[in-house]
Amino acid sequence: MFKNTKAYSGFSVNDLQAAKDFYSKKLGVDIESKGEYMFTLKIADGHPIIVYLKPDHTPATFTILNFPVSNVEDTVDQLTAIGVEFLQYGGAIKTNEKGIHRGPEGPTVAWFTDPAGNILSVVSE
Repeated sequence: MFKNTKAYSGFSVNDLQAAKDFYSKKLGVDIESKGEYMFTLKIADGHPIIVYLKPDHTPATFTILNFPVSNVEDTVDQLTAIGVEFLQYGGAIKTNEKGIHRGPEGPTVAWFTDPAGNILSVVSE
């Protein structure tokens, strides 16, 4: 039924302007306003992601958006230099002092949050 549809995703934030500034100015993602209560992240290959205002927003406890990059360490350094703080995990998923996880299985990844507390990652391609 949905095999050939162009599905898209979306998530909420509690401050639309803070989210616009973060995604466009800090992360360099193109955005397109969609009225007073939402905007679209214009991700490569035309996969739109809707970001919408939800005053009672509660951030997810899982990664909602992954950004594949060629070098996680360099990307973490660049984002840290502009004020992005990376999450620290212990236990089964351990991160180093920069917030980078290099496990025996899976890709190299580092997690951070947007102003609404949504978890994002940079992950090795």
